[in-house]
Amino acid sequence: MALEEGKKAPAFTLLGSDGEKHSLKDALGKIVVVYFYPKDDTPGCTKEACGFRDLHGDLEQEGVVVYGVSRDDLDSHTAFIEKYELPFVLLSDPKGTMMEKYGAWGEKNMYGKVTVGVIRSTVIIGEDGKLLKRWKRVSKAADHPQKVAEWIESYRKGE
Repeated sequence: MALEEGKKAPAFTLLGSDGEKHSLKDALGKIVVVYFYPKDDTPGCTKEACGFRDLHGDLEQEGVVVYGVSRDDLDSHTAFIEKYELPFVLLSDPKGTMMEKYGAWGEKNMYGKVTVGVIRSTVIIGEDGKLLKRWKRVSKAADHPQKVAEWIESYRKGE
């Protein structure tokens, strides 16, 4: 299934850092930001997570739910959340099943070497469960959360 803006987003159910199962269907009626990242507590991933942390209050006021997704286990997520005071749920996708559905797992070029792994990417899913926006590859992790917030603000204004 090709992931296309305007089409229904793939369903998912994953265990979250809060010990609860989180499903897309549970978030219907809200805008959902799902950002996929390679590994807890690494430089780029930390910058991205802290960017979403710093914008979380504004996003939450807009009714936006933020999920970070990696293959890390819940213990790793808990330590990452505590260390950086992250106010949102991190989902554990140990087998990469959700990542594959969302095009966040595959070949990537790191320092001239082709590897297979997590592709840093983000999707925004609308209140109706349809994909509103997709960043297939995020190159500047530190700047990306602000771009997401700006996109949502424009969307809300109908621009």
